[in-house]
Amino acid sequence: MPQAAVSQEAGFRDYRALIEPARVNSRLYYDPDIFQEELEKIWYRTWVYVGHTSEIPNKNDYVTKSIGPMPVLLVRDKDGEVRLLLNKCPHRGNQLCAYKQGNRTSFTCPYHSWTFSNTGDLMGYALPEGYEGQDKKGLNLGKVPRIAIYRGFVFGSMAHEGPSLEEHLGGAKAALDQLLDNSPTGELDLTAGFLQHRTKANWKFMLENETDGYHPGFVHGSVFQVTNSGIGNLYGAQSLALTRDYGNGHTEFDLRPEWRRLDKPLEWFGTSEARLPDYVQAMNAAYGAERARQIMIDGSPHVMIFPNLFIAEIQMFVLQPVAVDETIQHVTALQFKGAPDINRRLRQQTMGSVGPAGFLLADDTEMYERNHRGAKIPDPEWLTLTRGLHRERRDENGFRIAHSTDETPQRGIWRHYLNLMTQAR
Repeated sequence: MPQAAVSQEAGFRDYRALIEPARVNSRLYYDPDIFQEELEKIWYRTWVYVGHTSEIPNKNDYVTKSIGPMPVLLVRDKDGEVRLLLNKCPHRGNQLCAYKQGNRTSFTCPYHSWTFSNTGDLMGYALPEGYEGQDKKGLNLGKVPRIAIYRGFVFGSMAHEGPSLEEHLGGAKAALDQLLDNSPTGELDLTAGFLQHRTKANWKFMLENETDGYHPGFVHGSVFQVTNSGIGNLYGAQSLALTRDYGNGHTEFDLRPEWRRLDKPLEWFGTSEARLPDYVQAMNAAYGAERARQIMIDGSPHVMIFPNLFIAEIQMFVLQPVAVDETIQHVTALQFKGAPDINRRLRQQTMGSVGPAGFLLADDTEMYERNHRGAKIPDPEWLTLTRGLHRERRDENGFRIAHSTDETPQRGIWRHYLNLMTQAR
């Protein structure tokens, strides 16, 4: 290990000695000190996806969420305002709410019965005579300093100032728009519930893998054989699909060139217009026949929004790092508001791919855990990310793109990571 990389004088770590343009040091995945620094410089500084407004449709609804390992409450308060409250009683630090979701105007701490409104204000103490003459000021629930919502997607930032959410999303915002175009109402309705998959591996293995088009033909070969589909061809040498680096750590596996070559609506979903007549009718009514046809050809995106939101065509993943060697993946089926027939199929296919008996996520999880164990092996110390360097280019919008099997997304992720980890406080 280069001495400069591990110098801890005055808390300094030289990340430029650990990250090069086309290779990274294995220590980045398993060093617990690096993980703690990531929490401070990434998870508690940048914009992080927290939840969706459709999960709290009514006044006083709430759902428990997280920013990294930190528990938060996503709340629609008594006035209908969406808030992010820290799930911690300011008295003695007890977890305030243990229920996953519900509807209530207030929260009462189970330890000493302090009660808070769903705006976060302290309402009262139990046995209040013990606090006679004391000011409640400063004893409210902690709040996520910044909250921003883009078309129902709720993001929070623990930094009091910094880039806006729009600046953070950059070009990746177009991928979210593409997703929502697949809904006849332009909205999601995330009501299918979340599966939780606990993986004994560092979160960055998942971050890199989500837009890696090099592995599916090998890791998921059994899935392609069982389904007897042509999906495997999307990851072959002749595929027209692309990888894309949107900047700011956001990456994409863009299948639209392949779907446009085939020119069949709903081919992206492995079905046809005849099998989803109600959905097609709703889309035609919403967008007009020509625009609806193009939307149904392009389909839903395959995009990773840094650091934790992954849209995988039919489902949505939210990454939650728990420890340097442990990550929880929260997964739900995408549900398009106003489209019951395709939603039913989306739920079924999600259970088949990432449910308890699903093949897809089991394959990936095995790779993540093997990667993490392998990272600790001292030789080779460096991991290479050179695939496709010779054919990387810029698209019409200036974003880096390459072949579907190239490592353009991974290089982009590490560029952004290095920038965040070396920024001044």
